[in-house]
Amino acid sequence: MAEVACLGILVADVYGLPIDEWPQRGRLSLVDEIGVGLGGCAANTGLSLARLGVETAVIGKVGDDGFGRFVRDALAEAGVDSSGVVVDPDNSTSATMVMIDSEGERTFLHYVGANGQVKVEDVDMKLARGAKVFHCAGAFLMPGFDGEPMAEVQKAARAQGAITSLDTAWDDTGSWLDTLGPCLPYTQIFLPSLAEAEHLTGLVQPSEVARALLDMGIETVALKMGPDGSYVANADEAFEVGAYEVEPIDGTGAGDAYVAGFLRAHLAGWDLERTAKFANAVGALCTTGLGTTAGVRSYAGTIEFLKGYEPDYWAGY
Repeated sequence: MAEVACLGILVADVYGLPIDEWPQRGRLSLVDEIGVGLGGCAANTGLSLARLGVETAVIGKVGDDGFGRFVRDALAEAGVDSSGVVVDPDNSTSATMVMIDSEGERTFLHYVGANGQVKVEDVDMKLARGAKVFHCAGAFLMPGFDGEPMAEVQKAARAQGAITSLDTAWDDTGSWLDTLGPCLPYTQIFLPSLAEAEHLTGLVQPSEVARALLDMGIETVALKMGPDGSYVANADEAFEVGAYEVEPIDGTGAGDAYVAGFLRAHLAGWDLERTAKFANAVGALCTTGLGTTAGVRSYAGTIEFLKGYEPDYWAGY
């Protein structure tokens, strides 16, 4: 039985780099590399968790097409339970074009596809039964499931004894709290980016943003701040944890890797500071590889990286 069940978006990523400017209309430009990789918040988080040694199941929907077969095969090869991935014969698999510039920054063009057709009845709650954490990944990119339907599934997962966690994507519709509001009362761990949380709360300072989210009933908030690290808070403490310096190649999937690190540490029962440091390290290391999970190291590899900064603090881990 999986320790973590990840429900959310599954995507085939087509990436190219370096892309620092668009070619002239109707013209062709050359890039150093083009590839296809697994993407989507649920897949990225699930693969990163598996890399960290956590038994993980992924729940979502793909089309009956080449991209869909690629997604399912990639999950299976990584040792992730993909039995909860529904194949939709009427919709194509979600896909993203990822344009990576010479500094590792990413720009996206996204096709919602089958992710937009996820329904409550598609969710195999047997995979949540027995899971210690039920994680919803990619809110705002599942228009048929966002809002009340997601809240219904979260409520059922909590009733089965799982800890619920939630990660968001960017809300291109601008609805923000109107859409996500029903889910927050059933969310115990909330892991948005600071920019996303600012739009949800209307606030700017991380401390104020986190406090507003805690006041909504969330137990633990972790705000991802990219090169600035993260800001974490619960009812008892709140603080910023700095980022780790690495040579970034591709930032794709770093936020999802952070989530995986946070959940891995939370499952181990670590305190909030150690949890945030571990999550920062997993997210930072993710950027050292090309694609969403190539840079993510094993648990032992991540601890080895952390010992390079604080050997005494991480001794015995």
